[in-house]
Formats: sequence, structure tokens, C-alpha cells
Amino acid sequence: MNTAAASPVHPIKLHRFFLSGHSHRVELFLSLLKLPYELVDVDLAAKAHKQPAFLAMNAFGQVPVIQDGEITLADSNAILVYLASKYDAGQWLPRDPVAAAAVQRWLSVAAGQVASGPARARLATLFKAPINAEESIALAHDLFTVMEAELSTSPFLAGNAPTIADIANYSYIAHAPEGNVSLEPYPNLRSWLKRIEALPGFVPMVSSRVGMAA
Repeated sequence: MNTAAASPVHPIKLHRFFLSGHSHRVELFLSLLKLPYELVDVDLAAKAHKQPAFLAMNAFGQVPVIQDGEITLADSNAILVYLASKYDAGQWLPRDPVAAAAVQRWLSVAAGQVASGPARARLATLFKAPINAEESIALAHDLFTVMEAELSTSPFLAGNAPTIADIANYSYIAHAPEGNVSLEPYPNLRSWLKRIEALPGFVPMVSSRVGMAA
């Protein structure tokens, strides 16, 4: 039985930064769900995310944030869980305990290994962040080696159908070459990226000509 809620009466506002993979994963999922949404660009250079109006929505001063009617939510993975729970009938976030746990495992990876690996390596090239790029690149390759093996037996991260596990991990992995992390050694990983990009409603994140993508 379909228990998903109807589409929102008003577009969901997505406060984002266009080069943020965390923001992109939310925009991508909104598009895949065919939900009406409005993009609100946050000027990070001007410290708009540290001003009282934004901090009232997210005390951590980070994008993305969504406003869905009277509901305001921060944290990209939490937003994915909310959208899947409210507007989908169970494909993107399975109700079965074992399948739901498989999705949660990869949400943890997105917040852990992806954030400290390919996402952080990209910070060094795109934003000249003072970080240990070599360490982040090494962490990215460690992660991709594990993913390459797991994707040899499954088309998507948590099974035979796409879930929010795939959406949470896609953006920074697809743009890993911008952080000097090559995807060439990982054919299964690259095929997985293509499967996500072939989904109806897919929207890409802006590419930057830095690192290996220069």
C-alpha cells in the first residue's frame, strides 16, 4: 500500500551553496522525487551562513537547510531521510529492518569516509583549504577499493534498487577527480555513477575545472 504523502502545496525551499555536494544530494533527491522546490543560494563568501537569520534555521551555520511549510530541517542526510519518509512509499528508504540498516550503513559512510576522503580532498583544490590533501586522497582510495568490491555483486549500494544510500554518496564521489582522486581504477564504481546519472529526474552538480578535472 502506498503510504507516501502527497506533494507539498508550496515548493520546498532549499537553502544551498551550488558547489556543495551536501547541497547537491538534497537537490538531486528532490528532483528524483519530482517534488516542487525552490533554490535559495546562500552567499558563503559573505558569511551569510553565519548571520542570525540563517543560524536560526541551522545553529551549526551549514548548508543545506530545507523549509517544507512549517518544517525547517538541516543536515543533508537527515533531510534525505525526511523526504523519503514523507514523500516516498518505501523504495528510497526501505521499511524492512535489514534493508533499512543497509541504507543506514551507507549514510554513515557518506558522513564519515566520503567526508574525510574525496570531499575533503576536493576542498584542497577547489577552496585552497589548508588540509593534508595526500591523506584525504589515500582515504578516498581506501574507500573506493571497498566500494569497488561491493559493487561487483550489487548494482546499487544497498541492493538491487537505488536508495538514499546512493544519493548520499554520489555527489562527492562523482566529483572526486576535482580533488585529484582518480576514478579510473574502479570500473564498478564508475558504472554505479552512470546508473545514478541515468535515473529519471537526475540533475548534475556544477563541475569545476580543478585537480584532475582541470
